Amino acid sequence: MEDRTKHVRFEREILPHLDAAHNLARWLTGNDGDAADVVQEAYVRALGFFDGFRGGDARAWLLRIVRNTFYTWLRQNRGETTTSFDEAEHDVASTGENPERGAIRRSDGVALRRAIETLPVEFREALVLREIEGLSYKEIAHVAGVPMGTVMSRIARARKLLREALA
Repeated sequence: MEDRTKHVRFEREILPHLDAAHNLARWLTGNDGDAADVVQEAYVRALGFFDGFRGGDARAWLLRIVRNTFYTWLRQNRGETTTSFDEAEHDVASTGENPERGAIRRSDGVALRRAIETLPVEFREALVLREIEGLSYKEIAHVAGVPMGTVMSRIARARKLLREALA
């Protein structure tokens, strides 16, 4: 019965963060297929380590496992993380705006995604966790296993590189 209780608790506390886990993995790996592999492995690891989870921020705990799983995956695949950007897959849907505005908005979205994808992984990771996942600096420091000052520096550098890339 103890295993059943563990699985129920895992499903209640960790599974709701599947989208955040996949989003982080997608930004780190550069494509959905590799992201799915990383997330699957991360969830297997999370279940294995779940007895050690004592509550608190389940999302930050899971994202740290996703991050660590990504770095293991990266070492095993030696840089096979870059893929071409699939514009059709990431197209911003038009909301009834005129064609010119829609084209400009899609172009801006594509340019931003490409600029983020070119950031060094540690900057991209910090920026995605802050700006897309909405984690606090303290939570990002926990996920990345670095001091909060390092997180602040990485985010500032990522924003600067993005400004330069988009200028």
